Amino acid sequence: MKCYFDHVATNPLDPRVFEAMLPYFKEEFGNPQSVYDLGVRAKEAIEKAREQVASLINCKPSEIIFTSSGAESNNFALRGIALARQNEGRHVLVSKVEHHSILNSARFLEKNGFTVTFLPVDKYGMVDPDTVKKSITKETTLISIIHASSEVGTIQPVKEIARIAKEHNIVFHTDAVASTGNIHVDVRELGIDLLSMAAHQFYGPKGAAALYVREGLRIVPLIYGGIQEGGRRAGTENVPAIVGMGVAAELARNELAQRMAHVKKLRDRLVSEITSRVENIYYTGHPAERLPGHASFCVEYIEGEAMLLMLAAKGIYGASGSACSSKALKASPILLSMGIPAQLAQGSVVFSLGKDNTDEEIDYFINEFPQIIKRLREISPYQKGWQEAGSPACKPE
Repeated sequence: MKCYFDHVATNPLDPRVFEAMLPYFKEEFGNPQSVYDLGVRAKEAIEKAREQVASLINCKPSEIIFTSSGAESNNFALRGIALARQNEGRHVLVSKVEHHSILNSARFLEKNGFTVTFLPVDKYGMVDPDTVKKSITKETTLISIIHASSEVGTIQPVKEIARIAKEHNIVFHTDAVASTGNIHVDVRELGIDLLSMAAHQFYGPKGAAALYVREGLRIVPLIYGGIQEGGRRAGTENVPAIVGMGVAAELARNELAQRMAHVKKLRDRLVSEITSRVENIYYTGHPAERLPGHASFCVEYIEGEAMLLMLAAKGIYGASGSACSSKALKASPILLSMGIPAQLAQGSVVFSLGKDNTDEEIDYFINEFPQIIKRLREISPYQKGWQEAGSPACKPE
């Protein structure tokens, strides 16, 4: 049996999306900037997709800028707003649990004369709005806080943070790549100014993403060239991918409640069974305020990479917060920022469920995972656990 439990990494393309994309690879291949019929039809397809994506997050179509990836959208938001407002101030706030595309963009700004404050999080990986408020200075022009973590699943209080930003005339951006299309996201309700999203996170194609920019907000382009995307993002448009993103957004909007209920039911069962069958395993992230299909753990005495390899041998695909770099296994910075000891963070594993996962797959996983942990612990070099050290990781509530 094959069990794909790594939907935060990417999702399979919905067959309905694939069918909608096909004509734009061959028959409808025109350049959207061309004035003849082939170009006009391609342009119309892009504008329809823009309406579909805008409807998913409740904004105006004119507020959607198509990009190539969530990482590009994040770079565009941070660098574009910081540079556009640099005469008003050069201080930026981001959290310590952001995606690398935010963190590295922030470091780029630091190297170019900006001051960046990296906000701490609590044991659940959540930013305290009061901490945001206390970190604001007269120079602060931009705040960027992730909407939901792909690693620990925690959903941040972005509505409250956005309100604080507005009170201080600060632009607020959220990286909603992991959340858009998977939970309800309404930019008007949340009160945010910019939002990043990516199609492959809700069963659309890779290579298609978008940045929502509130109407009237000035932003400096990341890519210069032609007049595409209202002159804000140059480059010949990837029409098939944009069309696919539009259809995927419409499907996500129409099926959201059903999808959320399905993955939450499977996730709750997975968490309940695994935490009762495996000793010294800790549920990470917020127990309630988290993505509905997301389950993340730290397992004592073993390393995440070993778990992933043995799970993959059984046809079960997940992720880990640890990563091999320069021949040294480094613990996840996100887990460390939550106060989890480095040794325990090495044993992180993440399972994220999708709309096509089944109860039978959960049954198979529940049977195989404890056996894999048992085998790995039998050969583990570690003799003592870290729970006595006061790990902040928690059991599900």
